[in-house]
Amino acid sequence: MNIVFDLDGTLIDSAPDIQSVASVILAAVNKPALTLAETRSFIGEGAAVFVRRMMAARGIDEAQHSHAALLEKFLAQYEFAVDKAVFYPGVLAALSELKAAGHRLGLCTNKPERPARAVIRHMALESLFDAVMAGGMIDSHKPEPAMLLQTVELLGGGPTLYVGDSEIDAETARRAGIPFALYANGYRKTPVSEMYHDWVFDDFAVLADIVAEVMAGHDPCVP
Repeated sequence: MNIVFDLDGTLIDSAPDIQSVASVILAAVNKPALTLAETRSFIGEGAAVFVRRMMAARGIDEAQHSHAALLEKFLAQYEFAVDKAVFYPGVLAALSELKAAGHRLGLCTNKPERPARAVIRHMALESLFDAVMAGGMIDSHKPEPAMLLQTVELLGGGPTLYVGDSEIDAETARRAGIPFALYANGYRKTPVSEMYHDWVFDDFAVLADIVAEVMAGHDPCVP
C-alpha cells in the first residue's frame, strides 16, 4: 500500500528554522521578527504565501519592498535552514516500521523542492521515501489535488493513505478522493471536529493500526 505524508507539521517541526530565516529578512528591512506562533500559522501553502503573510503581519507593502524581492531573499536562505528541525515523537520509528512492512512511502509537500530535499538529507530520510513531490516540481500546489495524485502515480498507483496535519492537507485529500489521517499535533488552526478526515491520531505509534484498517477496508465512521 502507499502511504503519502506531508512534511512540515506532520513529520517534522521546521517552524524554528523558518522563523530564523524570516527574522533575518525582516531585520534587513527594520521590522521585528515573527513569533514562533505567527510562523507556524503562516506555514502550509508554500514560500510565496508565507512571505506574503509575513509582509502583511509587519505592515510591509509593495511600495516599500516588493514581494518578489523578499521572496528571492527568503528562498536564498531557506535551503540551508535545517539545523533546528526536529521529528515529532515516534515519527522515525513509524516510518521505519511501515517501510519494513513493505509499504511504499511518499512525500507530498508545498515546501519548495530544494529546501525540502535539503531537510530530507539532513534528517536522513532519503532511503525511506520512494517518491517525493515538492513545491515547484509541477505547476500546481496543495490544496489542488494534482501534487498528491502525481505522488501516488510515482509510487505505482493503488490503494493510498494520505497523512497530514493541516486544513490544506485535509482539503487536498478530499479533492483527491484519498483516505486521510489527520495528525492532530501539527500546525492546524481549526478544531479537529470541523476538519475533513477519516482518522485522527496524536501518537505515531498507532499509525500502523490505521494503515491496517485502510488495507482491510474498514470504515472509520463505523464502530
